[in-house]
Amino acid sequence: MIKKIALRNLLFLDIETVPENATFAELSEEKQKLWEAKSQYQRKEEFSPEEFYDRAGIWAEFGKIVCISVGYFAFQGEKRTFRTTTFCGEEKELLTAFKGLIERHFGRPQHLLCAHNGKEFDFPYIARRMLIHNIELPNKLNLFGKKPWEVPHLDTLELWKFGDHKHYTSLKLLCNVLGIPSPKEDIDGSQVCKVFYEEGDLSRIVSYCERDVVAIAQVILRLRQEPLLESDEIMHVEIP
Repeated sequence: MIKKIALRNLLFLDIETVPENATFAELSEEKQKLWEAKSQYQRKEEFSPEEFYDRAGIWAEFGKIVCISVGYFAFQGEKRTFRTTTFCGEEKELLTAFKGLIERHFGRPQHLLCAHNGKEFDFPYIARRMLIHNIELPNKLNLFGKKPWEVPHLDTLELWKFGDHKHYTSLKLLCNVLGIPSPKEDIDGSQVCKVFYEEGDLSRIVSYCERDVVAIAQVILRLRQEPLLESDEIMHVEIP
């Protein structure tokens, strides 16, 4: 089934998120109480709400997106390239720009959004943050009333589960077992908050995010039993 999908019809993506504020103290009193209630089951008695706040980026109600990296295949005859680009900066602006890309270039029925654990994280997170900013959802993220087979999303984690709903495999582990170069060369998701707020190094986060996008594309190629991308086939391009 996966081989029947044309590679040119896939838009690969990954997002990086951080807490909406640098510290718990910057939240309003009401938002602090809401955070305490929201996080109580995850942090249990081990952490106070303030100590646990560095993980707030996981929830769209308490976090924000700092970059969305995308990648797509392009073909000229038999020659293929994989092109990556990133939307970053102010959240509302990057969400609006990302929406524009989808609507201009990946809005047709045959187009699919592809991410690792995207159905549980990336896709709903982007949709929620768009609504928070009062941005109308593009069709590819507006799932209201759609039947499961009508949802235009492809998830490499779901593909690897083979119907086993209890099974979770990180992108790093999946790359390892499939013989794909690891995308986690510099930082991992747990360090993004520190890099963003303490180091102020957004470019480092972008590089990490784009490597993940390449890794997701490599996973799809392995699942299709096709040759992996070589380094000279991968290029960064400006936002179209």
